[in-house]
This record gives sequence, C-alpha cells and structure tokens, in this order.
Amino acid sequence: MSTRKSVFITGASRGIGLGAAAAFARDGWEIYVAARNKDGALDRAKLALQDQFSASVHIYSGDVSDEAFVEGIFSDIKAAGGLDVLVNNAGVDYYGLLQDMSLDKWNEIFRINITAMFLTCRAAIPLFLQKGSGSIVNVSSVWGTHGASTEAAYSATKGAVNALTSALARELGPSGIRVNAAAFGAIDTDMNAVLSPADRKALEEEIPLGRFGTPEESGNLIYDIAVNHPYLTGQVITLDGGWM
Repeated sequence: MSTRKSVFITGASRGIGLGAAAAFARDGWEIYVAARNKDGALDRAKLALQDQFSASVHIYSGDVSDEAFVEGIFSDIKAAGGLDVLVNNAGVDYYGLLQDMSLDKWNEIFRINITAMFLTCRAAIPLFLQKGSGSIVNVSSVWGTHGASTEAAYSATKGAVNALTSALARELGPSGIRVNAAAFGAIDTDMNAVLSPADRKALEEEIPLGRFGTPEESGNLIYDIAVNHPYLTGQVITLDGGWM
C-alpha cells in the first residue's frame, strides 16, 4: 500500500490534464489518470511522466461518464490507500449554432462535462471523509461566466461546473474537504487547434499578455489550488492572460 499522496485526474492524456499530472508527478505524488486513449495518447502520457519524473502512474482507458468505469477506478484507489486530490478535467466542446445542434450532441456535451464530474465527486467523497480531508479542483472556462457565441452548450456546462463547485464547497467544507475551480481562457491545447492561423492571431491580439497560456502553466495553477491554500474553497480562479 502506497504511503504517498495520491491524485486522480480525468482527461489527462494531453493538454491541461497532462500538465496537471506533470505538476503532481514532479512533487512525487501517486498518479491515477483516465482518458479515452485516442491514438495511444494515454499510453504516451504515462511513459512521458515515468521518463521525466520517475512517477508511479496508473492509467485507465475509458469513458468517465460511465458509472461502472468510474466505480472500478475508485475501487482500485481505495484498495491502494485512498485519495487526497481529485482533478476533474475531462471535457469536450462543440462549435456551431445552437439551432443546428442535435439533442444527442447536447446530451453528449453535458454527459462528459458534467455527469462525469458528478460521478467522480460522488466516488471520491467517501474516501476523503475517511481521511477527514481532501481537495477537488474542477476545470472550468471563462465561458462559464461570460458565455461564447457558437459555444452555447459548452458555456452552459462550464456555468454548471462553477455552480457545482460553489455548492459542493459549502456542502463539504465542514468535513475538511475543499472544492475549487480553475477557469481557463485561451490555452494552447488540441481544443483550440481548430482555429485558423488568422483567427489565432486575432485572438492573441485580444489578450493583454499577447499569447495563449500553456498546459504547463494551467497544470501548475491546478496543483497550487489543490495543495497550497488550506483556507481556499468555493472559488473559481481565472487564468486567461487578462483576456476577460
């Protein structure tokens, strides 16, 4: 049974999730990560974390909006000694007019961005209660507060993330469990790779710091919120280069 502190991160095969995994691995944490493993990305993430940090990494390939899949992961985590931090990062976007969006796509966005978060939080809370402490960081977006044209469903889910964060912080605070969110602006991830060079340049010009954020910067903020501020809870911390 491991005596190291442990973290479970969803959507951790690339981007912000992998940046968060690296931040925890750098500090010697036991790392549990889940993702769909498209094109072997999750396997490559594990190798990278092991090579760079000699990290202990446990990977789970699947859909974190699937109840049985999540319960299986948390059964393993419980058997290994419990959990200290949960990072809910898994998420998908949809670009297009709401009037052109199918109900199936709408439901998919909410299932992955919100239902998965419900399932992981529900599974993690008993493990935190056993220890009398714990920290949850939910990955949100500036669109959860401001809303984005042609990203109505995504914006709605991130607004729900912010509300869930606030509600859970009030619910779990008396038990010593902190719940916060990190709301990101334009980060250099695959989700933003759909932008044309011209659109990317135009967006960079709107950001006071003149560039996109990096997954490493995002992961470091997640780690900081999760670990370093014992009086911080119920907050949505924004990292957007001054954009909004």
